[in-house]
Amino acid sequence: MKKIIECVPNFSEGRDMSIIKEITNAIESVADISLLDVDPGKATNRTVVTFVGTPDDVIEAAFRGIKRAAELIDMSQHHGEHPRFGATDVCPLVPVANVTMEETIEYARKLGQRVGEELGIPVFSYEFAAFKEERRSLATCRSGEYEALKERITTEKWKPDFGPNEWNKRVAGSGATAIGARNFLVAYNINLNTTSTRRANAIAFDIREAGRVKREGNPITGKIITDENGEPVRIPGSLKKTRAIGWYIEEYGVAQISINLTDITVTPVHVAFDETCKKATERGIRVTGSELVGLIPLQAMLDAGKYFLRKQERSTGISDEEIIKIAIKSLGLDELGPFDPKKKIIEYMIEDKSAKKLVDMTLTQFKDETASESPAPGGGSISAYVGALGGALAAMVANLSAHKRGWDQRWEEFSDWAEKGKYYHTALLNCVDEDTDAFNKIMAAFGLPKSSEQEKAERKQAIHDATKNAIEVPLKVMQLAHDSLEVMQAMAEVGNPNSVSDAGVGALCARTAVEGAFLNVKINAAGFGDAEFLKDALNKAENLLKSAKEKEAAILDIVNKKIEG
Repeated sequence: MKKIIECVPNFSEGRDMSIIKEITNAIESVADISLLDVDPGKATNRTVVTFVGTPDDVIEAAFRGIKRAAELIDMSQHHGEHPRFGATDVCPLVPVANVTMEETIEYARKLGQRVGEELGIPVFSYEFAAFKEERRSLATCRSGEYEALKERITTEKWKPDFGPNEWNKRVAGSGATAIGARNFLVAYNINLNTTSTRRANAIAFDIREAGRVKREGNPITGKIITDENGEPVRIPGSLKKTRAIGWYIEEYGVAQISINLTDITVTPVHVAFDETCKKATERGIRVTGSELVGLIPLQAMLDAGKYFLRKQERSTGISDEEIIKIAIKSLGLDELGPFDPKKKIIEYMIEDKSAKKLVDMTLTQFKDETASESPAPGGGSISAYVGALGGALAAMVANLSAHKRGWDQRWEEFSDWAEKGKYYHTALLNCVDEDTDAFNKIMAAFGLPKSSEQEKAERKQAIHDATKNAIEVPLKVMQLAHDSLEVMQAMAEVGNPNSVSDAGVGALCARTAVEGAFLNVKINAAGFGDAEFLKDALNKAENLLKSAKEKEAAILDIVNKKIEG
């Protein structure tokens, strides 16, 4: 699974579109980057750019954008309403898919070090990437803005984390940059069955973390209560990491609560929605739907769909497409207009539409492609696909069991089994193309030039690496298919008795996948030079095959006994 991070640099230019275009051109010069949004603001004189990609590509693109911004923007001449202290004022990295915050922190610091050393720009690491607690806050790092930077960076307390701590011509022009790591921010509006901005604001104050100021007597007109420092005392709202305000949208003729969820790992979209429904109901108002502004990670939509499925006591081990459909309907995301997951979910937006995948073919197309003169897809891909079908059958039995009349109290038990089945059939399906890719890499390696000694050495290493990969992929298929037999056995033992034969067929498929992949391991291992790796791989493969046959026999014994009564 590809690691994906998002980068949202803010550049201190929002009026000259030619400068903005040159900066985004520099970002897009990294081939595999997907530029998702460019949002210039004239009053703020600031442009927010959003792009995504794999971590190394994102770091390279961010570096090129920061470099070009420093060349084109003179901070000594900059004026705008938004706080700022650099040509690239802030550059957060955000984990989106298959990457941890810890990894993202390291990427942010790697970028910061490169910007400081190669471009001579002072860099402050902030948010999760901060080295010091007082530097977690962007506002604190940027205190005094560009005008205070000359004095601040020369002090020990505010010495930059990377780059120079002295004022020179380069720093005078570029200013400083804050580079950090933060969680994904979602802009999200909730629709109400009212036209009253005041009532929408009241609900917003109920939920937002900052809450509302405390007053004497009347909560609206009463005197504001202050603390010993003269600061207003606040009644906090019910949702952490949430900013919210009410407004009236003339285009739709309804009031909305406009929400920024600044950390969806703390307050996810579905939690914000349900809490808003609760607070609205307490005020005699009903939530009618919601609106997503911008993009959202796939996992956030899956989490929402599963949340509502669990509330209905339904299995969550169904396809991503169905889970997302439940999320859309439950959140009312299609109330104000169509909600197209392909255009609103980050991972779907950046899919390589040009890549031809076997798994995207129809059954007939896949069969015909297999039967063609091309050597791929071959037995490895077929083994993976058969294993995926076995896992799918196991998940089906679990889902049917979760819905079986009279078994209502067991829905969660079978939902967990369905989730396991889904994991295996999804992972094995991914191996269908992975096996063909492994074959193609071997062919490409053998096709490398071999005129010089260096070319011969490089070709030999490429063949070695590709062959090792071609052994590891079917070995992975063996492991996944073998482990999936656990689900088939459970479904044969405790699943819906009307579907016990399906559990048996799933076991047959899983064992076939293990044995078929074993043949691929052996044929790809022939002549491989790493004896120690080969010994371990073949030993593991033989043990998996032996175990799979034993498990298959045990499952079929259960199935036949139940069928025969």
